[in-house]
Order: sequence, then structure tokens, then C-alpha cells
Amino acid sequence: MNLNLTKPLAFFDLETTGINVGSDRIVEISIVRVNIDNTTDILTKKVNPTIPIPEFTSKIHGIYDKDVADCNTFKELAPQLSQFLTNCDLAGFNSNKFDVPVLVEEFLRADIDFDLRNRKLIDVQNIFHTMEPRNLTAAYKFYCEKPLINAHSAEADTLATYEIFKAQIARYENTEVEDEKGNKIKPVKNDMAALSTLTTRTKNVDLAGRIVYNEKGEEIFSFGKHKDKTVKEVFTKEPSYYNWMMQGDFPLYTKKIITQIRLSMK
Repeated sequence: MNLNLTKPLAFFDLETTGINVGSDRIVEISIVRVNIDNTTDILTKKVNPTIPIPEFTSKIHGIYDKDVADCNTFKELAPQLSQFLTNCDLAGFNSNKFDVPVLVEEFLRADIDFDLRNRKLIDVQNIFHTMEPRNLTAAYKFYCEKPLINAHSAEADTLATYEIFKAQIARYENTEVEDEKGNKIKPVKNDMAALSTLTTRTKNVDLAGRIVYNEKGEEIFSFGKHKDKTVKEVFTKEPSYYNWMMQGDFPLYTKKIITQIRLSMK
């Protein structure tokens, strides 16, 4: 089918050095511009981010420092990208929360005021979540093939979750899928250790994700001026940072974790 367009619609996706909108940078951008007549133009560029790409991030998108060392910076590419996006509305997957904010930040660093006021923003992920809800009631209907009675009462929701879990194992056990690297795997097994690994999508040390594990299994900060530095290194060089966190508006569990790390240093 053709899209009913009154102006070009640019679908785009970014690969970046990380997920911090304010400080991380673009390492690759791809734009599919759908013109009013539904013809398409594609522009894909690797970008030198001017900062190191963390190894754990490179393992996700496959772009390493050496791959972009000789590429243009975003500032050098900005005029071409801005021209390509002239008069375009913007679309992407989770783009309103991440890709659009990161793109605007990069344009501002390049001294280009990329104005959003006259652009429509379409997030395909939001359409997906609206039309295919991923809440407990929808999951119960999908996996158990019956309506959830007394939804939002604790006991009914807990029993429904238990039924869904059993139905998921029955449906997906030994089902083969591709992982992010294209390898064939069978991730769902009737094994709690394997399912824990499958469903733990972060490497958080604390529940809030302020402290995470790096590729070496070391606790590092995921925020602020010490982002990506090990907690032990920071507490050694700047002991007052521990006191600042303990007095700050951080969750109690986070404070418990940093206290444990600090005590382990003695």
C-alpha cells in the first residue's frame, strides 16, 4: 500500500555510543525518506563520534572505534543530513524517546537549529503497543485464551502470571529463534536458571541501574560525571563522592550496594 503523504516522511535509526541522550554520540545513522509520491531515497552514514565507543556497546551493534576512525564527524555531516531531512516529518521505532532527542542534540552541537515545531513525529513502537497491548490482561488472553477476571486484584493477577508462565514454557520450549547476532538458539527451557538469564535484560548491580557491571564484571557508575568509571576507582580517588551519594536522593538499595562496595575495599 502507498502512504497518504502531504510531505516527505523520513524513517531513521541511530546506532550510538550509549543510551545517555545528553552525552552519548551517533556512530551510524540511516534514513529512508519516503517522498510524497512514495518513492524512497536512502542515506546511511557511519559517523566518527569523537569519543570512545564502549566495548560492551560495540558488541551490540558491531561498530568499533577502528570502524569509524576515518569517518566524518557529525558536525561535518550535519549540513548534508539537514538538507536530506528538509521539510520531512520523522518516524522510527522508539524514536520519540531516544532517536529524535539524540539527533536534535547532535544538530545543536553542530550549530544547526533542527526545528521540530513544524514536523510531525511518528513512533512506530507506540502504534505497536497501542494496537497490541503488552499488559497482563492481554498476555492472559493470548496465552491462556480466556479473559482475566478481577484484573488488578493482587491474587487474581498473581495467579494469572503463574498460568501465563506455564503456558509460555509449553508454547516456546525447544522453539528456535535467532539472537541479535543471527545465531540459532532455543532460549526457553523448563529450567529456572536459564529463564532467569533470558529475562534479565540489564546488568544492574542495584535495582535502579545506577551501578552496573562492565564487561569485566566490575561495578561501574552508569550516570553523572563518573559514568563508566569503576565504583572502587571513584571512591579511592574521590572519597567524598560516597558521602554525596549517601546524603543524596538515591534509593536505599543503591546506598546499600555502594556501602557494600566501599566496605569491600578496606
